[in-house]
Amino acid sequence: MKDYIIPEDLYYTKEHLWVKVEGKNATIGITDFGQSQLGDVVFVELPKLNSSVEAGDKVATVESLKAAIDVFSPLTGKVINVNTDLNDDPQLINTDPYTDGWIYEIELADVSEIEDLMNAEDYKTYIEEEEGTEEEDEEE
Repeated sequence: MKDYIIPEDLYYTKEHLWVKVEGKNATIGITDFGQSQLGDVVFVELPKLNSSVEAGDKVATVESLKAAIDVFSPLTGKVINVNTDLNDDPQLINTDPYTDGWIYEIELADVSEIEDLMNAEDYKTYIEEEEGTEEEDEEE
């Protein structure tokens, strides 16, 4: 397995999003593993500012040279900030996924939803298993 950057202080989803919680706010982006699977990001459709989102709602679209993916919110809340730098430089998701490459920030409606997310150790195990499955598929 490649050594992916998985910061210990973040939460993670099975869809390869990271979540940084600060008080009642959460910043959300695509993980290092997620961006590596996507390849070169060429366009990001950001969520609408001040929109209310439910956990599981589509909030953004990320297009790469390989594919376009929908980004589904891992948490419920109100979009309070979007990373407009991605309009001019969508590759920030590739080059700096955890700092300059964040996608949006929400004010959490229910902080306890965080309990449904993975910690860094669980996420590392998850992507190791996912990569193992891919390698098995290639061998068949």
